[in-house]
Amino acid sequence: MVVCVENQGSHVFIDYTEFFVEEHKTGQFILNVLKNAVAKSPAREVHSHVEEFDGTVSPPGFAAVVLLDESHVSAHCYSDRGLLAIDCFTCGKTDPNIIADFIHASLSELIPSIKLMNREYHKRFLNGE
Repeated sequence: MVVCVENQGSHVFIDYTEFFVEEHKTGQFILNVLKNAVAKSPAREVHSHVEEFDGTVSPPGFAAVVLLDESHVSAHCYSDRGLLAIDCFTCGKTDPNIIADFIHASLSELIPSIKLMNREYHKRFLNGE
């Protein structure tokens, strides 16, 4: 018996180091990068938010999210350590690689010192048909 496994979603994980930027380029800066990448893709933004962390309760950094009709794009940062994690999760036919490619191109251009450490693609919502 042959089982065909279909996926109804896809997920791209990206990890960067050397994300050290000026004060004015923090969570809002990355939120704008995420929003611009979504706008250039077939995905549809439905909401966005960024939360900055000053280090008093959580480590310094931020969390940013763009909620999509198709799922989400998010970023998490430990600013004192230069760590930035991006995740692009989409459902249906929308390819998260398109969004991830736009994000990577923007970050590489705007922050030449940033280093891509890992990029992974995973199928999500697997089902046998």
